Order: sequence, then structure tokens, then C-alpha cells
Amino acid sequence: MGNKFFLVSQKKMSKRNPIEVFSDWADLDKDFGMEKNHSASVENMLDFALKNQQTPFSFIDAGCGNGWVVRKVAELPNCYAALGVDGSEKMIQKAKKIDPSRAYYCADLTSWTPESKVDRVHSMEVFYYLNDPKIIIQRIFNDWLKAGGRLIVGLDFYLENKTSHDWPESCGINSMKLFSQHEWVDFFKAAGFHSVESWRHGAEKNWEGTLIVTGIK
Repeated sequence: MGNKFFLVSQKKMSKRNPIEVFSDWADLDKDFGMEKNHSASVENMLDFALKNQQTPFSFIDAGCGNGWVVRKVAELPNCYAALGVDGSEKMIQKAKKIDPSRAYYCADLTSWTPESKVDRVHSMEVFYYLNDPKIIIQRIFNDWLKAGGRLIVGLDFYLENKTSHDWPESCGINSMKLFSQHEWVDFFKAAGFHSVESWRHGAEKNWEGTLIVTGIK
């Protein structure tokens, strides 16, 4: 159920930017817990994004953390290139240590551009930390994806998922943007994506599930 497994209960805490928080999580090995608790939603996303994928494809994980999704996708027989990018230097250092054979980049997602455009871009639990998620969605459309490529995004912090609304306070993070499912879909459409779809995966009592949004360039 996303970040709710990692929230630290503190009565009063100064808020920090997401990169600082996730760098601390890397030091504390919380990234491995993130992998465990996000794996079902990511499986659902990848199954959809790669269904009937018969031809070779390339892949970027935006906000890759320790690289676990990159490693997973790289093992698929038709994947000829898989790389990750993340804003946390400590996460990227960990990704390179675990998986020295692949490319991992420490960069600001909103300004970074891959050397070559790719067929699939995936991101889990990242975009709402950005000051304006519309910028990265547009940049991926313009500069990351090939024509016919797909962006797929997973989000646990969104308007309909009321359980998540206290995360900025409980996580002590100063930048978390709360939008509705409809708004996220509109962001994709405004960037130029077509065949935009959205659904929720893993809903249960008091938890609306991971919101998944995807579209094709």
C-alpha cells in the first residue's frame, strides 16, 4: 500500500524535500521495503504496458530508486535496453552497486533527456513529488518516447485515496501535489497522449489502491 508502510510518526518535524527523505531511506535500506510493497502494482503496470510485446523494446524507469524495476524488465527476452534515472544520488549509487552492468543516472527528471528515445517509460510513486507534474509528463512525451511509445505511471497519493492525505505531514515532505484521478488523466491528454486509460489496482478497506494512468504517444 505504497508509502504508508514507511511513514514515521513524529509529532513535530521540519519538512524536507523528497530527495533528502529518499536518500535517508536508501541509508536505512527502506528501498527494499518499497520494492516489496509496490511489487504487485508494478507487476500489474508492466503486464499491461508490455502485453503482446513481440518485438525488441527499450525501457526507462523514471524515479528508479535502487533499480529493482530496471533489473526486472532487463531480464525479459525482448528488452534490449533498460535504464533508470533518479534524483537521489544515494539511490543511484545503490543501483549501480547492485547492478553495475546497466546505466543509471542521477538527474533532475524535469530537465534530463535520454541519449536515445525509448519504447516504454514507467514510473511508480514519483510524479506527485514534483512541483508541477505536467512538466515531466510533457517532457517524456516530447523528448523520451518514440512515436507509438507508452508512458505508464503508478500513484498512491491522490485525491480519492483519503488514507494518503496526511502523508506530507507524516513523512515530513515539503512537496507533494494532490490531484484527482480525472486531473491526472487530463495531464496525459494535454501533453498529447492518446488512448489514455486509468484504473486502480489493489483496493481494499480504507485504501483505494494504486492509481495507474497510461497513454500512447
